[in-house]
Amino acid sequence: MKHRCFWVTDSKLYIDYHDNEWGQPVFDDETLFEFLILETFQAGLSWITILNKRDNFRKAFDQFDYKKISKYSESKYQSLLQDAGIVRNKLKIRSAISNAQLFMEVQKEFGSFSKFIWSYMNDKPIINQFEKRADVPATTTLSDKISKDLKKRGFKFVGSTVIYAYMQATGMVNDHTVDCFKYLN
Repeated sequence: MKHRCFWVTDSKLYIDYHDNEWGQPVFDDETLFEFLILETFQAGLSWITILNKRDNFRKAFDQFDYKKISKYSESKYQSLLQDAGIVRNKLKIRSAISNAQLFMEVQKEFGSFSKFIWSYMNDKPIINQFEKRADVPATTTLSDKISKDLKKRGFKFVGSTVIYAYMQATGMVNDHTVDCFKYLN
């Protein structure tokens, strides 16, 4: 039997996410944007809630096409507020639209969002060596720094905790515990 990180439940969705996505380095802007939106919606909620609604989010937000999202009209915003398949938080929905616009501004400035965000890690994942739950931080000095930069650029719902979760999800940091079969795999 495979040993997984402490946070993985017996949910097939969670196991699949852990085994095939979480902690895998992501360099393409489309996936980086998807995770940015999902993490911002997750703020204050459990990740399994977001995973359970992920397909609904994909449908509601045009497969996370940031170019389309950046142009959402007021009527599209209102329809998202009525969509029971997603998290219907007014501020988070508004932030998805404005964050899409800002995401494209970062692309213009740096050539890609990936170049911008990965430059904080010198373009390679940070490999941690955590043994147990208590070792894994909710924030780091680096997530504080990235959060501050994104906020300065106008991004919303990008506090340090959200950014650290984003870094974990997109493999910028490898926080699989050392006893997990995915550690260094």
